[in-house]
Amino acid sequence: MARTRRVRSTNTNRAAGSRAKVVWLSLMGAMTALGGLLLVLNPRGTPHAGGRSMPALAATGTQSQLEPIFTSLRAPLANGQWQAIMIHHSDTGFGSQSTIAQAHKRAGLVKMGHHFLIGNGAGMSDGEIHVGERWLSQEPGAHAIIDTNSAWFNKHAISICLIGDGDQQPFTRQQMARLLQLVDALRTELNIPADRVYLQSDVTQKTTDPGRKFPVQEFREQLSRQ
Repeated sequence: MARTRRVRSTNTNRAAGSRAKVVWLSLMGAMTALGGLLLVLNPRGTPHAGGRSMPALAATGTQSQLEPIFTSLRAPLANGQWQAIMIHHSDTGFGSQSTIAQAHKRAGLVKMGHHFLIGNGAGMSDGEIHVGERWLSQEPGAHAIIDTNSAWFNKHAISICLIGDGDQQPFTRQQMARLLQLVDALRTELNIPADRVYLQSDVTQKTTDPGRKFPVQEFREQLSRQ
C-alpha cells in the first residue's frame, strides 16, 4: 500500500513537472514571437522620444554623414515649407536636449522649439548634433523673436541652436565646423540660398543672439564658398 502511494506521488510530481515545463516553454515561445513581431514592425528600434542624436563625427567628413537627418524623418520632407535657416545660441554655457526642452516647456511650449542643437562639450559632446522632434516630424519651429515677422520665420526657417553663450565666449571649432556642415546639407537638399541663412540678430535689434562673439564674417565667407 505504501509502495502504491509512493508510485502515485511520483507520477503526480512528474505530471506537475511536465505541466510546468509546458507552461514555461509556451511562455518563452510567446515572448519570442512577440519579440520577433516587434522587430519586424520596427527593425531599427524606437528612437528617443526627445528626438535623435548624431555623434560628433569628424568635422571634415562628407555631407553624406548627415544623410540620417533626411532618411530618419517620421513625415515626408516638407520641401516647399523650408525657405530659410536661422542660427541661435542657447545663451547658457551648458546645455542638452533635455535642459533646452525643459526651459522651453517652462516658457509654455509643448516641446523644444529648435529643429537642431549642436553641442559644445558641456552637456553634449563637442560637435554632436541633436535632431529635434520638430524636424523629425517636419513641424514649424518656435524660436524666432521678430515682431510681426516671427510667424513667417517660425514656419519657414529651420532653427539651429549652438549650445553656449556667444556673448561670453566663442563657440568651439568643432561646433562651427559642424554648423557649416549642417547648413550646407540643408541648403543643398532644400535649395536654400546663402542669403536666406540668418542669425537671429540679423532680423531684430531685440537680441544679440547668437552672441557678439559669433564669427559672423568668417561664417559668411565660408557660406559663400559652399
